Amino acid sequence: MKTIAFFNNKGGIGKTSLVYHLSWMMAERGIPVLAVDLDPQANLSAMFLSEERLEEIWPDSEEHPSTIYGAVRPILRGIGDIAPPPVERITQNLFLLPGDLGLSRFEDKLSDAWPRCHNSDEAAFRTMTAFHRLIQALARESSAELILIDVGPNLGAINRSALIASDHVCLPLAPDLFSLQGLKNLGPTLRQWRSTWDDLVKKAPADLSLPTGAMTPVGYIVMQHGMRDNRPVKAYQRWMDKIPPVYRSAVLNEAVAGTMPSVLQDPYLLAQLTHYRSLMPLAMEANKPMFRLKPADGAIGAHVAAVSDCHRDFLKLAHKLAAAAGINLT
Repeated sequence: MKTIAFFNNKGGIGKTSLVYHLSWMMAERGIPVLAVDLDPQANLSAMFLSEERLEEIWPDSEEHPSTIYGAVRPILRGIGDIAPPPVERITQNLFLLPGDLGLSRFEDKLSDAWPRCHNSDEAAFRTMTAFHRLIQALARESSAELILIDVGPNLGAINRSALIASDHVCLPLAPDLFSLQGLKNLGPTLRQWRSTWDDLVKKAPADLSLPTGAMTPVGYIVMQHGMRDNRPVKAYQRWMDKIPPVYRSAVLNEAVAGTMPSVLQDPYLLAQLTHYRSLMPLAMEANKPMFRLKPADGAIGAHVAAVSDCHRDFLKLAHKLAAAAGINLT
């Protein structure tokens, strides 16, 4: 089992759509996938599930037993450990741990637990490892080989716990100043979290399942850039040229000297993904990924070529991510 978190503290770049489409592509290629919605906005769950189903799992009561919030609620209330985790089966190979807007209430509990781990507080360690242990339990139940985690665009306590539970981190970027600034914040923060967790695990209870906190960067994905004659337009190219040195210095903590490769030659670039001629509204209406749209869904004319391009790009990206995670993708 391998876990990959998709993370950038710059929002609005299409990260959740990326996780959704990669989950479908990986599952369709024979990999049992568990998609985990740890963003309190719960947009990933809204993409996977119908409004009717969302109404069922988000009732007016406080319990919400069919979401991540329900699973951590005993810890939040101080009355126990994690509850049996819920899972939604989307297809034979695709499963979802549903998100919940109520998860935001867990932020303070996680913030309080982090310093108490320094004192070998078992309850604090159970709080910090709640996401990790829930994912482990669901992976066993679903036989998932790959876990794809969607998190919110911030450096808060929920994301710290989610990233600690991740073997790898993939960074979706927009070619703009905000994403580059986000990289400069994110890289040092990941190293700090990893270093602190390495020290804390020595103080944890011996019988508690602990994540390694590896958070190994696997590369970046450039999202939503405009194209002209198969080349990014000039306004985007300016920022794309800045990505390789910033990624190396901020995320990989490497000394940057000499000429950097262009984005297109950068081995850390996993993919460039475009708007695909506005396929996303059609996909949301049809409740399916963009690369599975048919003429009956409204994918006609220029959209037909866009569907084909989308499938090609996501399949290529899926192969790269699977290879980075050590998973054989057919």
